Amino acid sequence: MCANDLRLTKIPSVRVGMLIRRPPGEVFRAFADPAVTTRFWFTKSTGPLVPGANVRWDWEMFGVSANVAVKEVDEDSRILMEWGDGGGSTTVDWRFTPWEGDATYVEVTETGLSGDGDALASRAADSTGGFSLALCAAKAWLEHDIALSVVPDRFPQGP
Repeated sequence: MCANDLRLTKIPSVRVGMLIRRPPGEVFRAFADPAVTTRFWFTKSTGPLVPGANVRWDWEMFGVSANVAVKEVDEDSRILMEWGDGGGSTTVDWRFTPWEGDATYVEVTETGLSGDGDALASRAADSTGGFSLALCAAKAWLEHDIALSVVPDRFPQGP
């Protein structure tokens, strides 16, 4: 089989997860409240993730932003949102599952990716890496009060 014969059999989704050794309410707040999230992920937000909110997240070091529409919130356990621009919006489902030892397993699933095969593969890889970095940065911040800087250091000369 040559490379041109490779075909996607279905639209990929992104799924990443991380155990964070803090209570679910604290971990949930870290992603819902921009006063906390800006410590480890994006640099600016127009508001918290509450039901029906439409907010903008900025990564000022890269000159990029994302529009976020919050669809559902189950306090301390789930955030369902859409993000992106008009033609490229996806759905992101954040789940915060209580774990033994007062920890939380955070799982992020992104669906609705679009484009051709190469674009889909690239977008899935980028999202997997991006959400993984955000979870690692959140873990460092919440467990050890360390600003890990993995998000800005991912593209030190800009995207």
